[in-house]
Amino acid sequence: VQRGTLNVGDIFVVGQESGRVRALIDDKGQQIKIAGPSSPVEVLGAGGVPGAGEIFTVVENEADAREVAEYRSRKARQKSSDIAPRAASLDQMMNQLETQERAEIAIVVKGDVQGSVEAIAQAAAKLGTDEVSARVIHTGVGGITESDITLAAASRAVVFGFNTRANGQARSMAEAEGIEIRYYNVIYDLVDDLKAAMAGMLSPELRETALGTAEVLEVFKVGKADKAAGGLVGTGLVRRGAKVRLIRDDIVIHEGELSSLRRFKDEVKEVQSGQECGMAFENYKDLKPGDTIECYEVEEIARTLDS
Repeated sequence: VQRGTLNVGDIFVVGQESGRVRALIDDKGQQIKIAGPSSPVEVLGAGGVPGAGEIFTVVENEADAREVAEYRSRKARQKSSDIAPRAASLDQMMNQLETQERAEIAIVVKGDVQGSVEAIAQAAAKLGTDEVSARVIHTGVGGITESDITLAAASRAVVFGFNTRANGQARSMAEAEGIEIRYYNVIYDLVDDLKAAMAGMLSPELRETALGTAEVLEVFKVGKADKAAGGLVGTGLVRRGAKVRLIRDDIVIHEGELSSLRRFKDEVKEVQSGQECGMAFENYKDLKPGDTIECYEVEEIARTLDS
């Protein structure tokens, strides 16, 4: 026992297991009713065997304990599936994609009245997409307590307080555990912040913009090992530092960046259509006359839940 006391009858969660304390046995083999700080005890009552090093946490009710244990179990299964062998068939791949869990933001909601809490929970549930969702692991009416922080710490959740505040002990525990508490008095503000956080978990949209193409006319050595291409810009422009594809017989054989772009002997930023230039690729030298160089830029566009 590290903090507080542990009593027979307390409801707890430890790792992926939950239960109620049926018995406490001290280091002398005697059954006791209460264990205080720094007391080594054997606890009977878990639904299964937890892993070594798991944190034993007392919670208010069995529903909360089961919720946290099930949440951890899902996360463990997801982590296990991420390192599982790749599927051997298309059907297996599709099944894996269909069963792969979405990214989640876990939240604890406390409010002044039940109506507000229910409205927030319902709004959070409607924000989900195929890629990200908000999961309400606990709701309640009243001030934010140490038990709420304990649940949030166990599930790595954010605590939302609507027209309510955390008591001093809860604030201290939240600071020690690194749990964020956010206060609101307008539901729309809470939902907007939640939407922004969920949108931040979406992978950005990659938007490609074609800049131009050039044909390789000649290949020559640069230094001892490197090669460069002398070419003619056919359409648009070629820009140093931009993304490029090397195309041979209508097949893309390399994608990378231009490390050097020259006009005569001068290093330049870009070369326009109809002009000749010298080009060198970043970490690539398999160039041949007749190859086509396609120059483009990729822009990352932040996505929203509505996009």
